[in-house]
Amino acid sequence: MIHVGDNTWNLRVCITDLQVEKTLRVRGDLHIGGVMLKLVDPENPKDWSDHALWWPVRNVWLTRTKSTLDQVGLHADALLHFTPMHKTLRVQMPDLRYLDCRVDYSIKTFGAVVALCKDLGIRHPEELSLCKPLEPAHLKKNYADLPKKKFPVEQNGNAARDFVHPAPDTNTFIPATATGFHGSNGSIDGPTNGGPFSCAPVQHPLYTPNKPALQSTPISSPTGTLRHNYTNGHTSFNESSSSLGDAIDNLAYSPCAPSPEARSRLVKPKTLVERARMNVGWLDSSLSIMEQGIREFDTLCLRFKYYTFFDLNPKYDQVRINQLYEQAKWQLQNEEIECTEEEMLMFGALQFQVNLQNEIPQPDSGIDTSSLDNAADDDVDAALRELQITLEGPSNGHNAGDITHIPELTDYLRFLKPKKFTLKGYKRYWFTYKDLHLHLYKSRDDARSNNPPQVSINLRGCEVTPEVNLSQNKFNIKLEVPLEQNSNSEMWIRCDSEEQYAKWMAACRLASKGRSLADSSYDSEVSSIKSFLSMQKPAQAPAVTINPNNIDPNEYLSVRYAKKLKNKAVMRMLEAHANVKDLSLVDAKLSYIRAWQSLPEFGVTLFVIKFDGHKKEELLGVASNRIMKMDINTGDHLKTWRYNTMKAWNVNWEIKCMMIQFQGESIVFSSLSADCKVIHEFIGGYIFMSMRSKETNQTLNEELFHKLTGGWN
Repeated sequence: MIHVGDNTWNLRVCITDLQVEKTLRVRGDLHIGGVMLKLVDPENPKDWSDHALWWPVRNVWLTRTKSTLDQVGLHADALLHFTPMHKTLRVQMPDLRYLDCRVDYSIKTFGAVVALCKDLGIRHPEELSLCKPLEPAHLKKNYADLPKKKFPVEQNGNAARDFVHPAPDTNTFIPATATGFHGSNGSIDGPTNGGPFSCAPVQHPLYTPNKPALQSTPISSPTGTLRHNYTNGHTSFNESSSSLGDAIDNLAYSPCAPSPEARSRLVKPKTLVERARMNVGWLDSSLSIMEQGIREFDTLCLRFKYYTFFDLNPKYDQVRINQLYEQAKWQLQNEEIECTEEEMLMFGALQFQVNLQNEIPQPDSGIDTSSLDNAADDDVDAALRELQITLEGPSNGHNAGDITHIPELTDYLRFLKPKKFTLKGYKRYWFTYKDLHLHLYKSRDDARSNNPPQVSINLRGCEVTPEVNLSQNKFNIKLEVPLEQNSNSEMWIRCDSEEQYAKWMAACRLASKGRSLADSSYDSEVSSIKSFLSMQKPAQAPAVTINPNNIDPNEYLSVRYAKKLKNKAVMRMLEAHANVKDLSLVDAKLSYIRAWQSLPEFGVTLFVIKFDGHKKEELLGVASNRIMKMDINTGDHLKTWRYNTMKAWNVNWEIKCMMIQFQGESIVFSSLSADCKVIHEFIGGYIFMSMRSKETNQTLNEELFHKLTGGWN
């Protein structure tokens, strides 16, 4: 019997496990936990501890059990789902295999990735994220022009008549709880109220109120375990399994070729714009998987998102190294990153060596991975390293122990500054490099006589791009030096030999990061460049005797080079293999990753943007320590801004616009190829990565990650 005026009303709840709908008589002051208690049958022995309330129309989990129905805005017309928080998600690994995983759909995606990586035996999960599988249509249009999908609200397994918009997903990042949010401006000194922008404060090199610590291994408890089921490259989770060991070992070794179905689903970008549009699929780390339109048994891709690979250790990172190698391999074969013909043959040779080593037992590897640790060193660490060198003196053999000595590099090189309407070529100069500055003299005697240089270049913050062709004995270095105006000045240096090129290329790379020849990593950088070049040199004869007809070049080379080289492809790849024939399995994979990191385009994530007040579409590149304005057709760097000069970055979520404040200037732009939240998260994520420490007993500071990447409180 219903009493009029008792302030009660009917609340419909669908219990998804039982496919039953219950109607509860509730009041507005009843808390969420009380609703859940009313749903649980005390006589039913079923464990309901993993269940929570999901509000389909609002697309939100009601996980705060102490909140009342009035506080969350529930009324009599609402329909809730009482459903498990852990659901089966089909995850495609970087090696294109699929796993059926039990994943928590109710927590933030970042936390779900941390738990998933722990199950899979992957350390440093902060480097990875989940993204939606792409289709060819995603490369043809910017995200705003793609049709928005709607999906039905299900009730008792049947679709309701009304369709609702999906959760804030990859293309709509404003969460339901942020309606009407205006945010705040912020700066290095802390946020201040007012204005339509919400800000993520930058951790300036001199502003580190709380130094975060990262844990060497993920810190969530497993949500399930693996069971063997390798048919068609597919593996499943099963909570009844007793161990992860065998399955994790399997993830450390991938099939030589993926399933034809998985390979056929790969999208292949043909232009820089299409490469930029590939970043539309990243999930928002601050929202749950369920809130982003992903339902049980849907497919997501697990990928390395941030190209700063911390503490790669063969002893602990067998799975991580293998999956990283596989992601690099498919980027190259899919032409998502450019490389030369010699480099492509070298990558094919390394892959061939990996396949050969996969078939034989492997000894423990003692490879030195120092050059892989934090390959894109951040400017904060560089500044600390410079301070240490100043106090202790250099340790790389350049007048070691003499703290007053500033190392110098000198030699005769050729120089070219391209100009319009001129056919002038390279001109020979005496180069001196010292303290981040490059000086060009007519001769060595001019330099000794202290005559003023013909050209002086400040290399700090410049972009350095190699142009090497071993068969033509061409060793060029392209410099894009920042000017006072909103542009870069292009300059070219030509070296005469491989030895000369390695020294000057290493010096330019370090200088671009604000690090001089006194830096302890200079010699290792030179060695790394020499090693990279040596692997590209063809041998006199193949190291293995194998019938070339038994090798499909399309499994090792990109389509473009396989077509270009035709019948010569396999033989030239086998000749290159002679340089790497002695590498073990892990060594070959790490060499592949190191060579991938040496490519000019490595670690640059592209977006199509439009600067405020401009009608023309432009290209933005986001890297581990800088962002770049790039030519949308050629990819040339037009302007570079480094994170160590950044004061704050702000977002206006209403108009999807970003404003980034640097020392001396601010830039404002809107993102066209992906939501501005994706760019915001990349910038904040890279700053978070740069703050990691090699100290032991680290913990993963998820709160700081969300503070830097979330964009709202």
